[in-house]
Amino acid sequence: MTMSKSVELGDTVFIVLRKQPLRFLHWYHHVTVFIYTWVTYEDYEPSLRWFMTMNMFVHAVMYTYYALKAMKIRVSRNWAMLVTVLQLSQMVVGVYINVYSLWIKRNGMDCVRRNEVIQLALTMYASYFVLFANFFYNSYLKHSSSLKKTA
Repeated sequence: MTMSKSVELGDTVFIVLRKQPLRFLHWYHHVTVFIYTWVTYEDYEPSLRWFMTMNMFVHAVMYTYYALKAMKIRVSRNWAMLVTVLQLSQMVVGVYINVYSLWIKRNGMDCVRRNEVIQLALTMYASYFVLFANFFYNSYLKHSSSLKKTA
């Protein structure tokens, strides 16, 4: 998982080379994920497999979208919305896994996850959800709701 994060920085290179602004969401996500993968590098907890699987799936869809756009292929706005909905779904599942892990530990059941890792992951996933929800609203809902008001 840690090594895949360096590959994911490729999208940052493209943003910078295209002289587009780096959004807070973008660099915050990359910095915090690097910290998380560093902290959990030697952990072999089952939740990491869930996190990796979700992440790889969402990134496969997202990078396909980016590749089509880079090839100047007209891509439906719905695909961009789908990517963000998948990201939001990923955050909901991530929050759930971490809350469930806390519940297991607080009820005295066996859980291999360290408390600090659960807290870090929960904070990350919750903050990502807020940031992606804000991005979704500003990118897809805000403009269309202002158009409806003027119509």
